[in-house]
Amino acid sequence: MTDEEIDPLLEKLDAAQKVRLLTGASTWRTQGEPAVGLRPLTLSDGPAGVRGETWDERETSLVLPSPTALAASWDERLLTDLGALLAGEARRKGVDVLLAPTLNLHRSPLGGRHFECFSEDPLLTGRTGAALVRGVQSGGVAATAKHFVGNDAETDRLNVDVRMDERTLHEVYLAPFEEVVRAGVWAVMSAYNKVGGITMSASPLLADPLKEEWGFEGPVVSDWGGLRTLLDSARSAQDLAMPGPQGPWAAGLLAALEQGLVSAEAVDGKVRRLLRLAGQVSALGSPRPVWRPVVAPDVQRALLRRAVSAGSVLLRNEGGLLPLDPAALRSVAVIGPHATGVRIQGGGSAEVFPEAVVTPLAGIREALDGVAAVTYRPGLPPSGRPEPLGRDRSRDPRDGEPGVLVRLLDADGAELHAEHRLSGRIVEPSVMVEGAASVEIRALFRPPMGGEWTWAVGGWGDISLSVDGREVLSGTFPLDSDDPTRVHVAPPLHPAAADLVAGREVEVVARRALAPGSGVATVLAAAPPAGDAAAALADAVAAARAAEVAVVVVGTTEQSESEGHDRESLDLPAGQDALVRAVVRANPRTVVVVNAGGPVALPWHSRVPALLLAWFPGQEAGGGLADVLFGRAEPGGRLPTTWGVAQEDVPVLDTVPAADGCLRYEEGLHIGYRAWLRSGATPAYWFGHGLGYTDWAYEELTAPAAVAAGESFEVRVRVRNTGRRRGREVVQVYLSRSRSAVERPVRRLIGYAAVEAEPGGSAVAVVRVSGRALAHWSAARHGWETEAGDFTLLGGRSAGDLPLTATLTAHAPRTTAGNGSGSGSDRDGERSPLML
Repeated sequence: MTDEEIDPLLEKLDAAQKVRLLTGASTWRTQGEPAVGLRPLTLSDGPAGVRGETWDERETSLVLPSPTALAASWDERLLTDLGALLAGEARRKGVDVLLAPTLNLHRSPLGGRHFECFSEDPLLTGRTGAALVRGVQSGGVAATAKHFVGNDAETDRLNVDVRMDERTLHEVYLAPFEEVVRAGVWAVMSAYNKVGGITMSASPLLADPLKEEWGFEGPVVSDWGGLRTLLDSARSAQDLAMPGPQGPWAAGLLAALEQGLVSAEAVDGKVRRLLRLAGQVSALGSPRPVWRPVVAPDVQRALLRRAVSAGSVLLRNEGGLLPLDPAALRSVAVIGPHATGVRIQGGGSAEVFPEAVVTPLAGIREALDGVAAVTYRPGLPPSGRPEPLGRDRSRDPRDGEPGVLVRLLDADGAELHAEHRLSGRIVEPSVMVEGAASVEIRALFRPPMGGEWTWAVGGWGDISLSVDGREVLSGTFPLDSDDPTRVHVAPPLHPAAADLVAGREVEVVARRALAPGSGVATVLAAAPPAGDAAAALADAVAAARAAEVAVVVVGTTEQSESEGHDRESLDLPAGQDALVRAVVRANPRTVVVVNAGGPVALPWHSRVPALLLAWFPGQEAGGGLADVLFGRAEPGGRLPTTWGVAQEDVPVLDTVPAADGCLRYEEGLHIGYRAWLRSGATPAYWFGHGLGYTDWAYEELTAPAAVAAGESFEVRVRVRNTGRRRGREVVQVYLSRSRSAVERPVRRLIGYAAVEAEPGGSAVAVVRVSGRALAHWSAARHGWETEAGDFTLLGGRSAGDLPLTATLTAHAPRTTAGNGSGSGSDRDGERSPLML
């Protein structure tokens, strides 16, 4: 909508109506306003799926591979298709605004939420995010670029003050957001954290560069609960406070406006942007569009399955073990708890509930049905970590159906509401009833084995647990955090023990009291008695030795990778490294599959014949994995993040603020592969690395001899398929400069393109490079500059394998403030005293 179309609507609203629009009506809805024909907008989490307004496992969603897996595809057309799929899901659930994509960077591999982010590289992140945005918005649903900016770790994320120099801010961390704004994103979410001492919901960066330099015309929505003050945020370019209806603006903005503490122009500007968004999603003057399915379920699942193989990264394939030929196989041993308990997504606010999940074991069995025998061994005993009760091991005491009974009780214990649920993890009941004083989860449980079971109740405040009529837990557990995820989504578990008899059904009852500010999330979880680790390992080794091929699936847990906290270690959970080593010794034809959202330590990687990274692969995990293992699809992925061998090798690791609350990005421009290159260390696998099922020769790189500052150009790279099957290659182009007046990375990615060719055939990758690629940000002049002289272009298959080079000369430098590109020698040391 244009300003000319919006102005008459603004004139119909008085000050109170305008202010009311700027705070949400509920957790997931904005306010409507009949005076201008505005219906409420519905917002929803979901970078890997669209959850909708309810946190209810009965309301299922399609689950995509994690964003890191999507970025690993280096396939923008696929991302656009998946974005369109998300738009369809949003329309099905009545959602207008999807809170995705996440454009924060993989600065440190310890970042707990990396599965929700794309990459360590700003260019790959920006292009991947832009492609997803185009797909989402093609369906009339708004995408939201988040979290603007500097929310690259989870530790103390509500309060941490991120400090970086001005050049690093513009060249690295703002760059993906600029790319997505250029692609036309309709909304942006401000981050919880501070940058340079100012919380992002009140940051001047929301005005410039976001709205002024880049020309972003949509609203800036706060992260949930991220707007915590009145005047500084109201005077800033922050536009919408979520959730509602309470909040600083709801409580005080109208009075501040009437007293002249906040200008009418500032409020009008915020409302104008909100109305523009409403127009884009058809929420002005018309009822919500009727959703009609346009893509058949089998087509949706096929796209999700293709996305699994497209993002799977084959790190190692000695002797061409993969792909396996099903016709030549007689037996396969599948080993590891993740083969049946695959993690399809990361934990936290992005979680959605699939209708069904294809596990790796199920996918392999289906692929080899009637062809080869498939055996399964976990290789490890149960972890001892209580997991929420599910339909597989509990039933509702009232109707006997698999699942649990959830009740809301008043202060006297009388039932106000009851519902059947499918899981013992209840983030919220389907309704909240006035007068509810406690939540109860009740289930009948038949233990498959006897012994001491570990039970746990998750929640805050007064909590009790009884098992078979005996109280085993009673206590008060005070709220210890204001982080919304910890309070409302993943409260801590409080354990207790109870001896059970195998096969004897018992009733289990968990209760937690409700108190203001502590949410309603309640969890009833259980873990079986500790098993025999030596016996489980020996059983797996025997199965591997007896099979022709062993497939070991290892990975992280929700405790090690999830929103709300960073990782303490890159190591796989206890026992998994030993399991891999033992199986490889038993069977030299072993494939190891890693099920993780971000890097993990791989101390055994050089001893494994085949190593496949599956990430968090979404609901079609097993089918897509089987396609890769048995050659129906080529592993299309290339690493979006550098992987080290061990944690101590990683050059940028810190995620914990200093005592003064500041997290200083002292590495500056040098994160990811740039940091590895500067350190001189060699990682296990470079950014961009990934093998297919054929081989490629890099033959020629051609580029212009010279370009003017700010001029875009093309680099052409000819490659030849020297293998035996058709394949796809991701050709990457990097830029370096050996002598420069400014600090530079050893090299950095400036473009990429994928090509395909038949065996023996050649293809030319045309890599289009932005005129900004030769520029750097001048902290002295607060703008882009291009240093005249010679640059080196490098072409190849990863940041560490670049066999082709050419020289490019930059001419005719010019300088502009803010936007544009220019030149001149900038010897100001590149560090802005305002930021550090």
